[in-house]
Amino acid sequence: MLIHKLYKCCLRVFVAVMAYQTEVIMTQPQVTVTNYSITTGSSDWSSNLCDCCDDCGICLCGTFIPCILGCQVAQDHGESCCLPCLPGAMIALRTSIRDKYRINGSVCDDWIVMACCPLCGICQLAREQKTRG
Repeated sequence: MLIHKLYKCCLRVFVAVMAYQTEVIMTQPQVTVTNYSITTGSSDWSSNLCDCCDDCGICLCGTFIPCILGCQVAQDHGESCCLPCLPGAMIALRTSIRDKYRINGSVCDDWIVMACCPLCGICQLAREQKTRG
């Protein structure tokens, strides 16, 4: 009985919808294919990891007060000054800066740099921001 009532209700809805259909559709919509070409435009770091002496101010700041340099790099990138205090955050910041400037590399590379030579890594980030504006 319930199935019969449900069938009648669906049939009434179908008939009501079809009553409003005044135009007969003769062709189906066609699929359009669009080709896109993607250019990476990737580049390398403007300075090497160990080129700390290229900018003596950044080098001294990174050597003696790296937490301040880390805060400055984070703020210049639009992040919180507290970011360098969070575990692993400098790896994420390096990855984000690398993505922003389309620099070749990987998250693994970023992890190795920031885990093995964090002071050189912070200095390289600061030099990159200074060079690229």
